Amino acid sequence: MKNKVIFLTDIQSFYASVEKVRDHSLKDKPVIVAGDPERRSGIVLAACPLAKKFGITTAETLGSAKLKCPHVEVVRPHMQLYIDVSIQLGKIMEQFTDLVEPFSIDEQFMDVTGSQRIFGHQFEMAKKLQMKILNDIGVYSRIGIGPNKVLAKMACDNFAKKNKVGIFRLDENNIDRLWELPIEKTLGVGKKMGKHLRGMGISTIGGLAKFPVELLKKRWGINGEVLWQTANGIDYSPVTVKTHNQQKAVGHHMTLPRDYTKIEDIKIVLLELCTEVARRCRKKGYMGVTISCSVRGADFDYPTGFNRQVTLPVPTNYDLDIFQAAYKLLIKYWDREPIRSLGVSLSHLQPSHQYQIDLFDNYLYREQLNTALDKIWDKYGRTAIYRASSITSAGQAHERAYKIGGHYK
Repeated sequence: MKNKVIFLTDIQSFYASVEKVRDHSLKDKPVIVAGDPERRSGIVLAACPLAKKFGITTAETLGSAKLKCPHVEVVRPHMQLYIDVSIQLGKIMEQFTDLVEPFSIDEQFMDVTGSQRIFGHQFEMAKKLQMKILNDIGVYSRIGIGPNKVLAKMACDNFAKKNKVGIFRLDENNIDRLWELPIEKTLGVGKKMGKHLRGMGISTIGGLAKFPVELLKKRWGINGEVLWQTANGIDYSPVTVKTHNQQKAVGHHMTLPRDYTKIEDIKIVLLELCTEVARRCRKKGYMGVTISCSVRGADFDYPTGFNRQVTLPVPTNYDLDIFQAAYKLLIKYWDREPIRSLGVSLSHLQPSHQYQIDLFDNYLYREQLNTALDKIWDKYGRTAIYRASSITSAGQAHERAYKIGGHYK
């Protein structure tokens, strides 16, 4: 593992950078990419470095951003364009190594251990990769280097993003620099976990690295050991191109345009989500037995919600089966506080052409109905047919049919 050379390549202000390439008139202007300003989803998705100098941050409201920088250029997201550019980035990286693993839309791991014989020393190769991305696509990349994925990621986030060259290596020789950082800078530690750790007297990554691992395991089980290993730069997971090929679950999540407080309205959105999950499962050739329902409350300062699941006796890819199970979870665990987001997923998947049937259920009728619906959607689009409940003010199916990732294409 010590001899491995892993890159984590991240694109600076990805959405905003792509927009500046798309529209050259934005080149020297502060730019933010944001959702619909007329709705509560009007938040900053990305801010370019010039906009960040005014104090604008990701996830703040559009109104707040404009107060900080009245002349900021606001661009609506173009999600299909970002997906296309992400694919282009992957193809560039594959020119350096065949071991490329997507981590997010703008971050990818690369195992370049064997590529040094062709492209030179790791720092020289990183610079060549940077220039190739800049020349071919026009966006600036930062590259974290390490002997494993954890250290490469933390090298990028905490050091490469902050130095002039945009490249930094983190390993056992300089891990003490990582240990000086606040505990919240640990990969996988958010505000809530950071608060718990500080309550235990752990305020830095170094403090976590030197904390007795048995005590962490006693409190958080295997997750406690993972945190300790992360702080110590230990990671045995390989860079693999197969990570996203073997699907483990099919899900759909929606951030609502307003607070939903009535169960009648929530049911409509929940059914829409279940219909979409079922459609995606059938399209991919899957059925599943475990249904998960997740809810997040509307109060961001004091977040509430739940994520619960239930296992069915037989596999399904029928929307009403999924809905009935998800609705029972909702009724049981919802605290009746306003809801801001809702999600449904189907897991423990298996091929749909070989499954156990319920002798007391008219599955043939449902298969025929599903086939008819899928043919209509494939030929005429997602707005061709949907339930009447989606026409109500609570329904979101019609509008979201024109979006990717919750944003217009």
